[in-house]
Amino acid sequence: MDKILRINMGSAKGPELKTEPLGAYAGLGGRAMTSTVVAKEVPPTCHALSAENKLVIAPGLLSGSAAAMSGRISVGCKSPLTGGIKEANSGGQPSQMLARLGYAAIILEGKPKDDTLYKVLINKDGVTISPANELKMLGNYDLVEKMKAQHGEKIGCISIGPAGEMKLSAASVAFTDMELRPTRHAGRGGVGAVMGAKGVKVIVIDDAGTQMRSPKDPDKFKAANKEFTAGLRKHPVTGQGLPAFGTNVLTNVINEAGGYPTRNFKEGQFEGAAKISGEAQAKLENERGGEGSATHGCHRGCVIRCSGTFYDKNGRFVTKQPEYETVWAHGGNCGIDDLDAIAQLDRMDDDFGLDTIEMGATIAVAMEAGLAKFGDAQAAIRLIKEIGQGTPLGRILGSGAAVTGKVFGIERVPVVKGQSMPAYDPRAVKGIGVTYATTTMGADHTAGYAVTANVLGVGGTVNPLKPQGQVELSRNLQVATTAIDSTGMCLFIAFAILDQPETFQALLDLINGFTGLSLTADDVSNLGKSILKLERDFNRAAGLTKIHDRLPNYFKTEPLTPHKVTFDVSDEELDQVFNF
Repeated sequence: MDKILRINMGSAKGPELKTEPLGAYAGLGGRAMTSTVVAKEVPPTCHALSAENKLVIAPGLLSGSAAAMSGRISVGCKSPLTGGIKEANSGGQPSQMLARLGYAAIILEGKPKDDTLYKVLINKDGVTISPANELKMLGNYDLVEKMKAQHGEKIGCISIGPAGEMKLSAASVAFTDMELRPTRHAGRGGVGAVMGAKGVKVIVIDDAGTQMRSPKDPDKFKAANKEFTAGLRKHPVTGQGLPAFGTNVLTNVINEAGGYPTRNFKEGQFEGAAKISGEAQAKLENERGGEGSATHGCHRGCVIRCSGTFYDKNGRFVTKQPEYETVWAHGGNCGIDDLDAIAQLDRMDDDFGLDTIEMGATIAVAMEAGLAKFGDAQAAIRLIKEIGQGTPLGRILGSGAAVTGKVFGIERVPVVKGQSMPAYDPRAVKGIGVTYATTTMGADHTAGYAVTANVLGVGGTVNPLKPQGQVELSRNLQVATTAIDSTGMCLFIAFAILDQPETFQALLDLINGFTGLSLTADDVSNLGKSILKLERDFNRAAGLTKIHDRLPNYFKTEPLTPHKVTFDVSDEELDQVFNF
């Protein structure tokens, strides 16, 4: 990856394309690339939907190579949801395709002078951009079908649905999977709204005629990749639990631990959890059959294969296998225990281009406000349809839980920096509570997945119900995660590298074999720390202070059943997280 594609959408003569060398951004990938560009080029106080903001799409450092698990992609900008810096991460095919075409980043900047919508086409011959107003307000599924008809079946697509066009703060950016379905999303923070503000509906990628990226030291790289893959396959989480039951294997685990947020974070256990668990989901998918039903990868080169494919009772494709956070958001958090209804909601979120976590949290807040009853799946479906239709109520809901709570006068809104909390109650899983409070990204479990030691016993054990040790746990995981997000690696490799020193060493050897560098564990840690510092400096300049590194107060005062615990990590301790 030796070049950056800049597209100035605000040029006087229409969108202007420029390909340039990496320059100061050489050696960066994924989150390291997106956050560095945003930190250096975006005014922190700008409006997130203004011409001054930029949308950065960056493959990981190892993307486009033969490295296992290296197909993740980062999308960065100033977030319209949090007001701070944002990196949203996705699987799918475009990361590897862009990397093989030689692009380390696409940077969308400026803003169109009118409401023309554009399509970008990238292939080995270069880049073209053309008006595409005929695509306006298309859902992601219909959009991709049109792109297939125009450009063939071997493309990849990066797109927004109606939510992105309406510039709603819960809008996602969709990435197509191996079957060319828009099922993988950079969901968090409203990145789709920024793409919509830039006037770009879809980026079509055709990597025909390109080759896989070659490592600097092929023998070292090949040996390390073999060792790394073996390590993933022998770990019980990445080699057994995730392939068999998907990420939704966590439903029964977290419910049993008493940290499963139920009915808008009122309780820590859901009586219907068994009906929507990973075990129940896999059983249903296996009974219904269909290609890739219970085990499937989100991109080529995935060896964990924690995804699947959900078909209805008549054998028709509905959506990819809903992930744990999605099943929780539209399931237990809304009091819904119907997998078919949850799959339908997931399909609608993907089609409209919405973050499933933000949507589940928002619908639960709406239920608390009396717009629907907890447990009413059909009402939840109707509310999501309102968003796709762009009704006044739909635009409120599509702006996320924080806005919805303000509009309807609800105090109990589970957000940090305006972004909804995912599927772990911070009172019963206190390490993840520290992450929610302090991450630069707003409430985000992937920023520092303390569930590892708090619940799963991976990388050690820290009592989830006690405040002791949670700050150090979250700090270390936030540093490590930032580095992983920069490689293009899937975050789930963390299970194996935390428990198996030889697998971590294989990862280092893999990176060094590919790049020709001699990075140590300390170098990787320092990369994570340096990116976090850039992100925190940006947020400070944008007006976010330590006061924003806090959970809503009711988590400190309302005991959570069944353990009757509150979040009792002190503010003073939270302020120590980034004391590297």
